[in-house]
Amino acid sequence: MAEQTIKKVAVLGAGVMGSGIAAHVANAGIPVLLLDIVPPNLTEAEKGQRSARNRFSAGSLEKALKQKPAPFFHARNAELVEIGNFDDDLARIAECDWVVEVVKEDLAVKKALFEKIDKVRKPGTLITSNTSGIPLAKLIEGRSQDFRKNFFITHFFNPVRYMKLLELVTGGETDQNAVKAFHHFGEERLGKGVVYGKDTPNFVANRIGIFGMMYAIHEMMRQGLSIEEVDAIVGPPLGRPKSAAFRTADIVGLDTFAHVARNCFDLLPNDPQRDVFKIPEFIDKLIAAGKLGDKTKGGFYEKTKNGLVALDWKSGTWKPQEKVRIDSLGVAKNTEELDARMKVVVNASDKAGKYAWPVMAQTLVYSANRLGEIADDVRAIDQGMQWGFNWEKGPFQSWDAIGVPESVERMKKDGIQVPAWVTEMLATGCKSFYKSEGGKDFYYDPKKKGYIAISEKPRELRYAALKADKKRVVKDNYGASLVDLGDSVLGLEFHTKMNALDADIISLLNDGIDEAEKNWKALVVANDGEHFSAGANLMLVFLESQNKNWDGLKTMVKGLQSAAMRMRQSNIPVVTAPFGMALGGGCEVAMAADAMRAHGELYMGLVEVGVGLIPAGSGTKELLCRTLERIPDGMDVDLLPWVGRAFEAIALAKVSTSAEEAKSIGFLNARDGITMHRDHLLHDAKHTALGLANAGYRKPALRKVKAMGRGGFAALKTMVINLVEAGRASEHDAKIAIHVARILTGGDVAPGSLVTEQHLLDLECEAFLSLCGEEKSLARIQAMLTTGKPLRN
Repeated sequence: MAEQTIKKVAVLGAGVMGSGIAAHVANAGIPVLLLDIVPPNLTEAEKGQRSARNRFSAGSLEKALKQKPAPFFHARNAELVEIGNFDDDLARIAECDWVVEVVKEDLAVKKALFEKIDKVRKPGTLITSNTSGIPLAKLIEGRSQDFRKNFFITHFFNPVRYMKLLELVTGGETDQNAVKAFHHFGEERLGKGVVYGKDTPNFVANRIGIFGMMYAIHEMMRQGLSIEEVDAIVGPPLGRPKSAAFRTADIVGLDTFAHVARNCFDLLPNDPQRDVFKIPEFIDKLIAAGKLGDKTKGGFYEKTKNGLVALDWKSGTWKPQEKVRIDSLGVAKNTEELDARMKVVVNASDKAGKYAWPVMAQTLVYSANRLGEIADDVRAIDQGMQWGFNWEKGPFQSWDAIGVPESVERMKKDGIQVPAWVTEMLATGCKSFYKSEGGKDFYYDPKKKGYIAISEKPRELRYAALKADKKRVVKDNYGASLVDLGDSVLGLEFHTKMNALDADIISLLNDGIDEAEKNWKALVVANDGEHFSAGANLMLVFLESQNKNWDGLKTMVKGLQSAAMRMRQSNIPVVTAPFGMALGGGCEVAMAADAMRAHGELYMGLVEVGVGLIPAGSGTKELLCRTLERIPDGMDVDLLPWVGRAFEAIALAKVSTSAEEAKSIGFLNARDGITMHRDHLLHDAKHTALGLANAGYRKPALRKVKAMGRGGFAALKTMVINLVEAGRASEHDAKIAIHVARILTGGDVAPGSLVTEQHLLDLECEAFLSLCGEEKSLARIQAMLTTGKPLRN
């Protein structure tokens, strides 16, 4: 089966996971049939009503549309989901190319459904199960040969849209060509990171992740630590999410967490560490009391009117959350490089180190002992933990980070039995599980007793790999690099903290345009890291404003405006590739390009009003131009609703929750492309730029905007005043909004006047400088810098 032949999907089971899978398939633009059981105990009248018979699937879809975080990129994607029920609509799976079962985790229920599916499916249809623990061989007992060869397990992680991991588990009869095609589909269309697991309980990520969490809990009890101390230690200091252990369990649900742990305990009688999966009594008591975490508004942590409280596991009571202060954690917090941070904590002699070391050591050894049992190579286990549990480094990467020879020696001294294959690896002179050599990456394979090159995928283009060849770095400075992307395309990469804009980035952006115009076909602005750009250097704005260095501020603003205009007016195409956060100045740089290639997960917005300012790096001007360009040529329309949309986006600091929503707001154009897989973004942006260049690129003409002028300004100002009088905006909110209104309506000009882009840029600069002189704006900036939260004053 080719990837392109999956044109319609059936999701059987409309629970949380089923609706999540359906929503994400719809995000990929594929029609979905979402089915569930007919509700039991319908009245006689309801039995004949389609709406009543579809109540479960309809209710699930309705919940998905209200759910936060949203499973759909945009509410309109729900139009691709068609609801139904097993009794009336199961035969319609013959229309589908992939059928995924997501019903109750009960072998008898699943087998009964598969028997019905086998009778109505068309030959060659892929049938998969989202089971997390039932053996594949038991699921396909009694099924036809065609069913068996097209059946495998597709284990998604919840929430489906946001969790990258997709575990694939196959059987001896599975057609490997079908699996290969689905692997391609999972990556290319769904944007997932695919890991192959063995048919063992909880597969890869949950087996390691739950072991690590359970060991952390038992070690906490042995050492007498608090829940807050554990979460402070096993979170970011060890490269794990801020939710760490107990907060993660609250998010997942204590019942779900306990179910997965019990599954391991019950189904792994020969696991030497089986007892680690035993649920402690204090957790059983929480579950029995209905304290299941976030979904019941209380678990290990609970929000109260007096603030956050945490469970005292010893007494079973809740107490105000304690602030954890341990010396090594303070050092780790100020250590940016992850490897160094991990070493600080695990090697510390204080409470954090004495706890972190055994938790990490036992998790590393357990992972090494599972190699061959749950997955074939170290990369699969590492990727499973990175993509399924959001670890920055998987177990073997973490082991490399703290030093394999040194840590193995320490483990032996502590009486921890190190797997023989790890000892043999060290004995052969291989000192790490991964290495880079000659611009290529390798991982250690104990079966081969040596390193294997990590194969490069055609659409995976990364700056780190490119820059391993020093000849590809055309120019760089502290804030950015110009890199040869191949095929005569030049790439500009930011590498400041959070990729925040600074003078180095703007300087290299200008140099990049100069260089590209002379020697290259196109320029791509794209970054590695977690975010495209969190905006401008706010601290610098604050300091310059405090010092009343208006000339310095003006130079800063004009520099960003000039760079943005150069991007638009360059003789070569410029493409930006926003992803993650593209806020404030980051949004402005992204919008200045000829085209964008965005990742589906995009949090984009002009958020300057939140710190008492306005977008002045061409963002206000550009959003206005993009909004008005949507009006067909020659149409004489009332501009107020159109300008009002741009005004609302800026004045309310709207941030998209996806690339599709960014299109709706107006940050992206309808023609801008969206990439589902983050690792494909740089490749896709490069080819977008090449397409423009090879099609005979001509730079766009400078635009003139029909301004609403004084009349439009008065209308928007009246709206702002009404908000203040209704108590929905402060006086300072109004002052900022009125500046935005003045720019968007063209300033003090007659209605219908044509104004230039430069005129709008000058209005931006004037408003920005004026607000930098306002004490309340400075207070907002200071609050954001010190607390990370906006101040409303």
